[in-house]
Amino acid sequence: MSARKRTEQRSARRRRNQARLRCSRPMANTQSFIRLQQWLLPNHASFSTLPLHGNASWVPVNLIWLALCWSWSESRNVTDAFEQAVYQCRQLGRAALSTYQGFMNALATWTDPLITALWPVLQQRMRESGGRDYYMYGWVPIAFDGSRSSAPRTRANETALCAANYGRGKTAKYRKKKTKGLRRRRNERQKPQPQEPQVWITMLWHIGLRLPWMWRLGPSNSSERAHVLEMLETGDFPRNTLFCGDAGFVGYPLWSQILDRGFHFLVRVGANVSLLTEAGCHLTDEGHVLSWPEDVRRSGGPPLRLRLMQVQIGRTQMWMLTSVLSSSRLSASQVIRLYKLRWGIEVEFRGLKQTLNRGKLRCRNHRRVLAEMNWSLMAMAVAELFALQAQLAVRRGRGGRRGGPHKRSLANTIRALRRCLLRLEAVPVAGCDVHTQLRLAVTDNYQRKSSKAARYRPPNPDKKPLGMPNLRTLTADEHTQLSERRQQKSAA
Repeated sequence: MSARKRTEQRSARRRRNQARLRCSRPMANTQSFIRLQQWLLPNHASFSTLPLHGNASWVPVNLIWLALCWSWSESRNVTDAFEQAVYQCRQLGRAALSTYQGFMNALATWTDPLITALWPVLQQRMRESGGRDYYMYGWVPIAFDGSRSSAPRTRANETALCAANYGRGKTAKYRKKKTKGLRRRRNERQKPQPQEPQVWITMLWHIGLRLPWMWRLGPSNSSERAHVLEMLETGDFPRNTLFCGDAGFVGYPLWSQILDRGFHFLVRVGANVSLLTEAGCHLTDEGHVLSWPEDVRRSGGPPLRLRLMQVQIGRTQMWMLTSVLSSSRLSASQVIRLYKLRWGIEVEFRGLKQTLNRGKLRCRNHRRVLAEMNWSLMAMAVAELFALQAQLAVRRGRGGRRGGPHKRSLANTIRALRRCLLRLEAVPVAGCDVHTQLRLAVTDNYQRKSSKAARYRPPNPDKKPLGMPNLRTLTADEHTQLSERRQQKSAA
């Protein structure tokens, strides 16, 4: 081989090595975050209908990223978190506002329309990135539940977020009658403080992807069932949506609204529910029942035909009620697994309060408190969506089912975003870039040798066992009215 040919080969080998090194070298954190931003919001079309004032100096996308960086900040002081967010957004080229008061005034005014416009975007990205985890047993399972976070005891927060008749309701009077002897004397000596302002959070949560779907906020005396009804009316849900809820989400109005929208539900029931059985129907572990309250029957409303089953989850016997009448579409084993996975929404609330430190909010005005909670929830959802996209993309590339949404760690995800946001201008070493850190944001794999359950839990005297639902057979008049309705339906 001639010397010239050997020189050409060495040059070609050197060029290939340099190209391989350029491909393997991680990009700067700034470029990585810009790519994440472009993936989530590639254009401004989602906000084109917002009636912005002509004097507004910001665009919606810039305000969104400023609010997200502000919510991701580890700083407990809101003004310090805002200064960090402004610095980070300027490095990303997206600084919307430079003053804290202007920023909070903009959030207080525009949070609701911006959050409403962002929900369909999040849901679309979830569908695109979710893959096989988007569906479970042919259903899109969405859980609903509620929780509360505290707010500072300012006059504005107490007026807007506290119940006006706190301590004067039937439940409070009932508990007061139960206190006797030493407990009553202790309560007389230690007078209770006024009610603390709280924000009620009702969340819809995708069970398969373990991601928030949408949410509704309100004062401390809000009704979570009313929040769910509002979200059913205004939200957009895919076909074959199955709503899963705990024992608090019961009642004919909620169930009929879900069925009228063309969806199905699965809820736990107990003595707080009254159901009807037809004559000759002896219910043991599973059977069809009717939900037909007396006021609905008198007003001519139709009965709801449902399926009631008894299952064992852990060491507890539970009664589950579903609108899916066929066991081939939703079996008892599938019901058990879905209800177990529904518990993940409680873990989501724990991550909001502990990982993001939103168990106690910081703003002293109720409009700003609601804006702070809205953007904290959105920041949590976006962070988990970034981690989902990174982890599932790697899993699809390897052609296997390694890990999944159930292995994603919110704490490691937030830690990765915070670490990279503090070093935006740096080019990280291999394995420390944003994409790799999000891909590795999973829970631990070691086998625990002891339980994480609390060693001692004080008994709650006001908490009663849920029991079994109240079942009774249709009366003769109810049976006649039901037969007439069936005849009219078949004739039509």
